[in-house]
Amino acid sequence: MSASLYLELGWLPPAPDDFTQRCRAIATSTEPAGAQIAALARYALDSSQLNRLAALIASARESGRSLEPLAPLTPLTLGLVCNATSDTLRAALVASAARHGFALDCVGTGYNQVVQDALSADSALNRARPEIVLLALDHRALPLQPMPGNEAASAQMIEEAAQHVDLVVRGIRQNSGAVCIVQTLARPPETLFGSLDYRTAGTWRTLCEGFNRRLADGLDKSPNLLLDVAGIAETVGLATWHDPAMWNLAKLPFSDDALPLYADHVCRVIAAWRGKSRRCLILDLDNTVWGGVIGDDGLDNIRIAEGDAVGEAHRSVQAAALALRERGVVLAVSSKNDDEVARGPFREHPEMLLREEHIAVFQANWQDKASNITAIAENLALGLESMAFLDDNPAERGLVREFTSQVCVPEVGDDPALYARTLFASGAFEATLYSDEDRARAGFYQANARRVALQQQAGDLAAYLRSLDMELTFKPFDAPGRARIAQLIGKSNQFNLTTRRYSEADVEAFENAADCLTLQVRLKDVFADNGMISVIVARLREDALEIDTWLMSCRVLGRKVEHAVLQKLCAYAQAVGARTIVGEYRPMARNRMVEQHYANFGFALRERDADGRTVWTLDPAHGPEEALPMRIVDLTATPVQALDGV
Repeated sequence: MSASLYLELGWLPPAPDDFTQRCRAIATSTEPAGAQIAALARYALDSSQLNRLAALIASARESGRSLEPLAPLTPLTLGLVCNATSDTLRAALVASAARHGFALDCVGTGYNQVVQDALSADSALNRARPEIVLLALDHRALPLQPMPGNEAASAQMIEEAAQHVDLVVRGIRQNSGAVCIVQTLARPPETLFGSLDYRTAGTWRTLCEGFNRRLADGLDKSPNLLLDVAGIAETVGLATWHDPAMWNLAKLPFSDDALPLYADHVCRVIAAWRGKSRRCLILDLDNTVWGGVIGDDGLDNIRIAEGDAVGEAHRSVQAAALALRERGVVLAVSSKNDDEVARGPFREHPEMLLREEHIAVFQANWQDKASNITAIAENLALGLESMAFLDDNPAERGLVREFTSQVCVPEVGDDPALYARTLFASGAFEATLYSDEDRARAGFYQANARRVALQQQAGDLAAYLRSLDMELTFKPFDAPGRARIAQLIGKSNQFNLTTRRYSEADVEAFENAADCLTLQVRLKDVFADNGMISVIVARLREDALEIDTWLMSCRVLGRKVEHAVLQKLCAYAQAVGARTIVGEYRPMARNRMVEQHYANFGFALRERDADGRTVWTLDPAHGPEEALPMRIVDLTATPVQALDGV
């Protein structure tokens, strides 16, 4: 059962019996295809179904049909560098990417032409200028050969293999500017000495483990990403992962059964890199967090005790939720129950691991769960795409999928012992970075929920904002903030005027550019230190200050932070003699909320493109002058390089 959960993508609903007919119906339709393709991609598809879906996507592109309707598929170009046959892998990646919200254009390379394609500026890979490149290299692609007992030679081989990968990555970065996904090595299952392989230098086990550690350590100060293929293979079993017949026949580095799992892991890393990870776990209560129905069974008879197999299964759900909260995932509750009854176990049951203080928003009522989840998202100032929902009831799961399709709803089975495992297997909370601010995020959102509740009670918005005792800090980009700045740029979608994506290396370049104003903005209030909540990049161009990037965390909307940012931009523009501030809005599926941002601040519309892109201008002398309900701490230096003629 354990291996099949992963190999069959058991957290997804099974593919419908009429999958083929649905594909044909989409192929013959003239309507935009994105929503229908995305809906089909959300099922657990095997390799042949992925191949069919990829063909459907290619057909839709060739016929000029839109892939960006209501359920948008964001265009993304992926470079694929591998030492295996890439056609099958490319199809699986294209189809799996639709599950994660991307219309993937996958640019491959020649068979086993890894170094040549990476180092040549004129290769098809580098000419395509992909945003991200997958280095799908297994142990056969690297200068590694077993040398049992030869520790010095083994260490040298590991270093040479790591340098080989470094060379490929540097070539790609230099010639295309792409971020690279590098893979750990899944060791072959065969052993020379049995258990002694673990203690013997130069065996496949010690070679692969040494390389994987060297690879991971080398990524610490890099914008590149890690895909832990070794971990995936070990989860399903090395003998299951490696298929010698498939390698001999088709040069596929893993079994055909593992292809959907591999492709999904690649795409979830890409999704996390682009800010699509879930940030909130919403929990059902009855028969999910505990065994039984609290309203019928009462406090003493629900099952969460140690020594009870069913109780321990449900405690594992609570333990999983607490572990996620510890790493920054905010927790919420959506339960069909009377509020006081539902809160009882959190307050009084001695075996409960979860307590009320762990829950940011507690929705226990008799409304449908889709509506409650929407209310939770609004309360936390998060989008539905940031939500994951765990519920034992298939009817409730189906309703939430139907009416809030952006929410991740793992398809748990009948055994509560597997609920936590299925939740983690879904990859809903995949991460590419982990910082102190990530760790504190649950507290940020929990404090925000308390602010919302206080605001609803206060009535007078101005008085409420003053009561928050806010302190806003402006700092230029710097090395300590670089990783967090890149993370915010990568994942912020709703309040993001241009949704341009920049790596840590790009952020460092902005720091050192004489023509750039860079701002990292932090906010404290009476409830919590909210950390970094806004990032701004603006460039001086002749007599104009052009806003390249302006993004903010949605959890601070309505608190006049954007007014303070614009006041800062106006003051800077006047200090350097810029006569105009230029703002650009580039429409994407998830940033419609800021479509009128510049208009609302009095900017004048200068141009509008056919694709909805708009450009706005403002005289910096006419920026907002209102008094703000916060203290401003400005740690930026006075610009030393003014415009020519000033």
